[in-house]
Amino acid sequence: MATREPSFVERARRAQLIDVTIDSVAQHGYAKVSLARIADNAGITKAAVLYHFRTKDAVIDAAYRFVLAALVEDVAAAVEAVDAREGPQAYVRAMVGHLRDHPTHTRMLVEALGNSALGHTPEDRWRPLADIIDASVRTRGTAGVDSRTLSIIVGGGIDAIVTERLHDPEYDSAAAAEALSAMVDAALT
Repeated sequence: MATREPSFVERARRAQLIDVTIDSVAQHGYAKVSLARIADNAGITKAAVLYHFRTKDAVIDAAYRFVLAALVEDVAAAVEAVDAREGPQAYVRAMVGHLRDHPTHTRMLVEALGNSALGHTPEDRWRPLADIIDASVRTRGTAGVDSRTLSIIVGGGIDAIVTERLHDPEYDSAAAAEALSAMVDAALT
C-alpha cells in the first residue's frame, strides 16, 4: 500500500507543532511538556496534535531531530568551508555561534540529551569532532593527539561557553569561541 505525501497544509501544521514543541521544551523542560500544552500553544486541539504525531515522544523526537539537523547543517557547512587543518577551529566557532543564535534550540538539545529514550551514546557527542581532529592531524602531519580525549574536552568547553551565554546574555561567547579555538590549535601543533 502506497503512502500519500502530506499536503502543504499538513506539512505546515507539522512544522508549526515542531516550533511550538521546541519553544515549550525550552521554556518548561521535557517533563512539564504535555500534548495538551503543545496543543494549547499551537492554538489547536490535542486530537489535532495526535493526527500529526502519535505520542508526546514522537513530537519531541521530531523537534529534536529538526534542531539537530539545523545544527549539523550549520557546523558541517563551516567545517567544509575551510581546509581540514582548520576544521576543529571552524567546528568550535560554528557550534558556539549556532547555539548562541538559537537559544531555544540549545535548551531543546540539552533536554533531549537528558532523555535516554532517544538512545544517545557518549560517542554520538564526541565522534564527529574526533573525526575532524583526525583529519586536521593528518593534514598537519602531527602525531600523538588523542582525538577522543581532545573532543571530550572541547565539547565540555563548548557546553560551558553556551551555558554561560544562556545564563548571561552579555557574555561574549564569540570571543570565548575564539579563545577555545586557539587552545585547540595549540593542542594540534
